[in-house]
Amino acid sequence: MKHNQSKLIRTRVPQTPQHEHSSPVFFTSSFTFDNAEDMRAAFADETDANIYSRFSNPTVQEFVDRLCVLENAEAGFATASGMSAVFGSFMALLKKGDHLLSCNSVFGSTHTVVSKYLPKYGIDFSYVSANATAAEWEAAITPNTKMIYLETPTNPGLEVIDIAMVSAIAKKHNVILNVDNCFATPIGQTPIDLGADLVVHSATKWIDGQGRVLGGAIVGRKDLIHDIYLFCRSTGPSLSPFNAWILSKSLETLEVRMERHCSNALYIAEKLQGHPKINFVKYPFLSTHPHNEIAKKQMKNGGGIVCFELNGGLNAGRSFLDNLQMLSLTANLGDTRSIASHPASTTHAKLSEAERQAVGITPGLIRISVGLEHKEDILADIAQALEAC
Repeated sequence: MKHNQSKLIRTRVPQTPQHEHSSPVFFTSSFTFDNAEDMRAAFADETDANIYSRFSNPTVQEFVDRLCVLENAEAGFATASGMSAVFGSFMALLKKGDHLLSCNSVFGSTHTVVSKYLPKYGIDFSYVSANATAAEWEAAITPNTKMIYLETPTNPGLEVIDIAMVSAIAKKHNVILNVDNCFATPIGQTPIDLGADLVVHSATKWIDGQGRVLGGAIVGRKDLIHDIYLFCRSTGPSLSPFNAWILSKSLETLEVRMERHCSNALYIAEKLQGHPKINFVKYPFLSTHPHNEIAKKQMKNGGGIVCFELNGGLNAGRSFLDNLQMLSLTANLGDTRSIASHPASTTHAKLSEAERQAVGITPGLIRISVGLEHKEDILADIAQALEAC
């Protein structure tokens, strides 16, 4: 098979003697052995036999294997949520005295982990602007820098960072490059092909695609994933087999779903440009996006998120949300149903005003996760709410 989509759909847990066509869910906390020697060898890591579902589970492994196909990754590990994937990728590979270099525009909970909790373990950090040049990225490298962490496109500002550029710097200094690919999905970009060592996902978002379950994943270099596996199997952020089964099935339709999400998002972004109540519209595949050339170079589509700034600030943002009739108000994104949120008062509320301004989260910024409804219905609801605010 030449295409990853075909490989993904045909990657599955070995069929049981029941000859089921659809993979079953392996609901079990532990696994048995035929004899004492097999059990000893499994616990000695001499075999890859399943021992305990906190360590590994066939249903979870199917999800991981399928995601590795899409991301062109050597190996992976699934976790209970996106944030447990982010935290696991940090704590398994960083130690006291190490330095993490990150783009400054990151998800609010990631910022909390980086700025509040990593220092408690003696891990230093610093931020670089998502708009930084190669020289600025390289200047921020210190002798103890162990990892560079990126979101691209960023949440919620949709800055696009040149992964290949940062990868070249990381490789020059023997630093791990860790990329959050949640917004783009492996349908939109494959960071490993651009030089990333690790890719993290909140599978809760586009991968699930219907707002049903939590899940996370880390994929990438086999040696790094092994260290992450050892850390996570001891600390316990394991993904439930049921959630893994849902996510594995969701991967089968990710490509066709993202085609519709992205075409709807581009349509909405184009139609909103020039609206009298909007200061700017931001979408990576708009020619007006400041990083449009980078986006076109490394992304296959612009993703399913559209941002715009209301010229009435905070009050206009609240009024806009209150006047929506179809779009949902929820903290999630990547759902079949379109979602509107106000980052300054929700997902990024724990950042200071100065920190929000530094990453473009203005009081009037609105984030739209564009769903699978008809594009004209999505646009009509946004338009009427704009008129009312």
